[in-house]
Amino acid sequence: MRTTRSRRRLGSPEDRATYETLHTASLAGRALRRGLDEESAERALKHLRALLGSPAVVLTDTERVLATDGTRVRAEHAWDLARRVIEHGATGAFRTPTARHPHAIVAPLTVEDAVVGAVVVFADDTSAGLARATDEVARWVSAQLELAELDRSRTALMEAELRALRAQISPHFVYNSLGAIASFVRTDPERARELLLEFADFTRYSFRRHGEFTTLADELRSIERYLVLEKARFGDRLQVTVQVAPEVLSVTLPFLSIQPLVENAVRHGLERKAAAGQVVVLARDSGTEAVITIEDDGVGEDPDRIRRALSGAVRESVGLGNVDARMRAVYGDAYGIVVETERGAGTKVTVRIPKYAPGTER
Repeated sequence: MRTTRSRRRLGSPEDRATYETLHTASLAGRALRRGLDEESAERALKHLRALLGSPAVVLTDTERVLATDGTRVRAEHAWDLARRVIEHGATGAFRTPTARHPHAIVAPLTVEDAVVGAVVVFADDTSAGLARATDEVARWVSAQLELAELDRSRTALMEAELRALRAQISPHFVYNSLGAIASFVRTDPERARELLLEFADFTRYSFRRHGEFTTLADELRSIERYLVLEKARFGDRLQVTVQVAPEVLSVTLPFLSIQPLVENAVRHGLERKAAAGQVVVLARDSGTEAVITIEDDGVGEDPDRIRRALSGAVRESVGLGNVDARMRAVYGDAYGIVVETERGAGTKVTVRIPKYAPGTER
């Protein structure tokens, strides 16, 4: 008795060719997303040559040859061709009788309408197809370089916003915390020592210089230190509840994205309230997302003022617009913070964070 096994179908030749082309492009894209330099050009070039099927390909910036791949070509000859195209900003075809390959097609690389380099493709003969392919590859490389530039801009913006946020929160909190600690130095030295250690750990976290992202667990630990210091100042006037689902502790999120919201609840919600107040911090698991809410029963706020704070027109609500802008920059507009408030009715801020998002590694 014989059994037969059906061979696994890998698709038509056209399907396989499409897959290989896309896979090759993705390999080149990974290198180019870091920008255009010698290392990225070296890593990307062999994949670009595979896409073009040419014997030799060269990548340049606006000053020099960055990398070559394929049969040996003279860098100075390739640069002379690239320089001409960089000056005029248009794809050109050239005869190269003194080179190993008698033809070359050169296409400019552009970022935001500025020429940043060129791709030089050497061939034994030219065709309209190779010219179109070179032009399309140059456009695709340019798109990857524009994405790299956007990534750099986003990173620079986030760093600037983080510096602004630190500048906003630090003076107010530092002065009040040190005042609270000083009040215990004579009456309860051990309590003062504990608070001073909490203050040191809090500031060490808040002013750390590495990484745009942190875990929810680390952010919540810093929030707990902050609330311990505020309770030392407010005494029984401040009641705190923190409830966290263990499943979301490892979720990665932008550094200092929850802590300012808690400080906002204490500073603007409860500080102006005559009676005792409560802050509740909840973090729960919600399928593919972690949902964090910060709620206080303080004095509340005019909803229109909150809208202006989120737009950046009002600066008094510590970090509100800053955090909203950073969340949208990282996760998209669907993940801006949601604020529910009314005069005399307290405030509730909700933040949704995808459990897994590309580019948010610590």
